[in-house]
Amino acid sequence: MENPNLNSLGHNLKTVRLAQGLSLSQLASNAGIAKSNLSRIEQGEGNPTIETIWRLAVQLNIPFGDLIAGTHEFLGENGIQVKLIDQGSDDLRVDVYWMSCAAHTMKMSEAHTDGTTEQLTLISGELFVGPNDALQRLTAGDTYTLNADQPHCYQTQEKAATLMLVIKYPNQKDAS
Repeated sequence: MENPNLNSLGHNLKTVRLAQGLSLSQLASNAGIAKSNLSRIEQGEGNPTIETIWRLAVQLNIPFGDLIAGTHEFLGENGIQVKLIDQGSDDLRVDVYWMSCAAHTMKMSEAHTDGTTEQLTLISGELFVGPNDALQRLTAGDTYTLNADQPHCYQTQEKAATLMLVIKYPNQKDAS
C-alpha cells in the first residue's frame, strides 16, 4: 500500500541530497544509518523514526520541516506524534508543529543545528522539558523556550500532553 507521507519524505530527502551533491553512501555514513535504509526512505518505503529524520535534517543542515513538507498526517513513534502546521520562508526560518505526548513517555532529542531554538506552549496536560539535566515542569498555558542546539528532553508522567512547538532556525546568512 502506498503511503503519501513516506513518498513526500522520500522525494524531499532525495531532492535535497542531490542538490547538495551527496551520494547515498555519504549521507548514510554522515547520519549513522545504513545505506540500504536511506535508499528505502528515498523510495517512500521503510518506517523511519522521527529521530532518524531529525538526524538527516541536521546532516543536510536544513530544517526538519523541509523533509516532512507535504505530509498531511501525524508522524509518530513511542508515544510522540508531530504534525507540521506551517513553515516560514524568511531568513529567520520559523516552523510550527502540533505535538502530542502520551502519558509515561520520554523523548530524548539530539542537538539540532547551531542556533536553533524551540518555543513550546502547552495546550493540555503536564510536560517536563528542557536540557537533560535541568527539566522544567509545564502545565496548560505555560510557554517555555529552550536552546535546541544542545541535547534536550520531553517527558510526561501521569498525564498526556498536547502542545504547539515553534522551531526557530538561525538566519541562513549567519550560518555561513
